[in-house]
Amino acid sequence: MRPFAIYALAAVAEIAGCFAFWGWLRMGKPAWWLVPGVASLIAFAWLLTMVDSPAAGRVYAAYGGIYIVASLLWLRLAEGFQPDRWDLMGAAICLAGAAVIIAAPR
Repeated sequence: MRPFAIYALAAVAEIAGCFAFWGWLRMGKPAWWLVPGVASLIAFAWLLTMVDSPAAGRVYAAYGGIYIVASLLWLRLAEGFQPDRWDLMGAAICLAGAAVIIAAPR
């Protein structure tokens, strides 16, 4: 699987897992929300191991930019809030940084 697809799937899994905890602790959702939340967080960790790299830290650093963009998509699609121009500008900067890390000749 290509790194970008892995990062995108990992971001969805991490955000969904964390949102399950958010829902339980901040929105009064039932505790059973934690079951799929924990499963999502396990899937997130497993997915990042699928990126072909000798260094985990580099994988995590590159993933950070993808995660930020995915978080803003979640903000819009799942929570119904519109990211503002500062959110979008920050995400673009982070995505550019992730692209440099991912595409650097090594």
